Amino acid sequence: MTGFAEASRLREKVDHLFALIGNPNVGKSTIFNRLTGMGVLTANYPGMTVEINLGETEYGGERIGILDLPGTYALGAVSEDQMVARRGILEAGPEVVVVILDATNLARNLYLLLQVLDLEMPVVAALNLADEAERQGLRTDLEQLNELLGIPVIPTVATRGDGLDRLMKAALELAHSPGDFFPVPFYYADDIERHAREIAAEIGRSGIRIPDRIPSRALAILLLERDEEFTEELRGMEEASGVLALVQKAREEIRRAHGNDAAVVIARERYGIAGSIVEATQKKTGREKSSWGERLWEYTTDPRSGLLILAAVLAAVFCALFFLGDLLARAFSELWGVLAAARLERAIYYALGEGTLGVAVKWGLVDGVEAALSVAIPYVLTFYVILALLEDTGYLNSVAFLTDRVMHRLGLHGRAIIPLISAAGCNVPAVMGTRVLSTRRERVIASTLIVLIPCSARTAVIIGGVSRYAGWGYALLLYLIIFLLVTAVGLLLNRMLPGRSSGLVMEVFPFRRPSARTALAKTWVRLKDFIFVATPIMLGGSFLLGLLYGSGWIFKLEAPLRPLMERWLGLPAVAGLALVFAFLRKELALQLLLVLALGTSSATLSGFMTARQIFIYAMVNSIYIPCAATFAVIWRELGWRTALAVSAGTALLALAAGGLTNLLT
Repeated sequence: MTGFAEASRLREKVDHLFALIGNPNVGKSTIFNRLTGMGVLTANYPGMTVEINLGETEYGGERIGILDLPGTYALGAVSEDQMVARRGILEAGPEVVVVILDATNLARNLYLLLQVLDLEMPVVAALNLADEAERQGLRTDLEQLNELLGIPVIPTVATRGDGLDRLMKAALELAHSPGDFFPVPFYYADDIERHAREIAAEIGRSGIRIPDRIPSRALAILLLERDEEFTEELRGMEEASGVLALVQKAREEIRRAHGNDAAVVIARERYGIAGSIVEATQKKTGREKSSWGERLWEYTTDPRSGLLILAAVLAAVFCALFFLGDLLARAFSELWGVLAAARLERAIYYALGEGTLGVAVKWGLVDGVEAALSVAIPYVLTFYVILALLEDTGYLNSVAFLTDRVMHRLGLHGRAIIPLISAAGCNVPAVMGTRVLSTRRERVIASTLIVLIPCSARTAVIIGGVSRYAGWGYALLLYLIIFLLVTAVGLLLNRMLPGRSSGLVMEVFPFRRPSARTALAKTWVRLKDFIFVATPIMLGGSFLLGLLYGSGWIFKLEAPLRPLMERWLGLPAVAGLALVFAFLRKELALQLLLVLALGTSSATLSGFMTARQIFIYAMVNSIYIPCAATFAVIWRELGWRTALAVSAGTALLALAAGGLTNLLT
């Protein structure tokens, strides 16, 4: 499924199609979620790993499709995010582009808006975080801003939904009357404009087919900026040789006149225009006292206090997973047992008998559901709520600044900590998140470390298995061992792989109050995917294990695993089958093990394996090969050789760690 092909199909079903664009930290996704009610279809742009979101909403009796483009600071072709965002505007053909601006950092955000206006697209702007700007003492003259830009600018507070009704009304009015859209034209330096007009005129005379309906002036500016995508496209057209020659001549003249490349000059001009607009429309009051968000940012990024705060946050996360996750697990398990388990088991045996088929269905439905309710869902749900709150507050950005020096020792920079932390939720989007890193070397190192970080599925195994059946001390010890292994692997890869880590460049965002509604919405989207994607696999795996057990085949299949499992790892040979199935999804490792315990003579997991064995089993599962989905995304992002190398390396590391633990304990 390609993202913009899907957008075209959506456009045929709705009355209008709008596109949302803005930087990654401006609340664009929150606005999208508010407008669509989380009715989201996720898609990929062909040839890219960047995801876009599609949704629908209704306003004024009309159905409106919403295209949520990747967060980006610009519309160049230097990264996948930028390229897909630009392609979304040009190829998907939205009637209105809604640019989300940050009221607390308006000058930085206006750069993107000016680029969209260069494309001569109908635009409405949302001045988001209006409440935060007011708390910081920033006052924006909206009437003046509307007049200077020549487009509707609507103040919004995405977390509360304030202003979204007015935003949709303005966008719909523009969609109904596109001929009434008259933005104020912005011009660059005289020689830049002169060269742009000459190139645009040559484009018209040459008769070349202008790509993607892009205006000739906009194409001329992009060519002056050395845009690789459009330059390469024109190089394939014989009739475009005159245009490219004129562009090259113009670049040389601009360099002689300004002492810089045309791209630098144009970027400087845009920032100058943005700065002038902000100077004319936004004032800071005399309030000298810093906001609570700014003070908290200072505390969390100061090494003296920041490390203590980070340790406290990690401890709080562990305690929440241990106590709240365990409470939910017990409640869900007891509820399932009281309401359905016994009745369903009797019904299955009554209908199918207690033979192979009856045992398999009982394992799949009764024991499989109980395993999901008592192991996976409670801990995954708890972690997703915590992750959503950490994202909404902006704490992950401060951790990036705090850890920058340490990350350089691992061959990365502070920004890499964000995908590494998000890996604790799911490794798949975390690997995709390594696109924020500038070199392949950094992406290889980060992706390898991500595979070693326990995701929510493996956390469910550690907390739901090790902590619950062996004790929280074993769980803490396992996390410590994994942390030491991640550090050692990072140091080793930094020494082995050629090259150096790049510097940290990112915007500073003060802390913000999290929205309970937004956090719960994010949690539901993640949990919904887990429930509807993972649970059927769990039940299917449980059914297959039951079929193997009922038919006696399980004892034949465990034989080849016996030397490795029993002699080296000190585990029951049959437990190896659960590890094999866990390649599909990591949480299957414990759930299928629990199913084995429930389906055999053991009443609980503690009766099937000792605390020491549970510890070793969870260690191997946490370290060895990534799940199938993570393996696939590493293959797509970095190639099959890297995917196989990461898998082989982690498998050997897991077996070595598990075997040594067995020998030493």
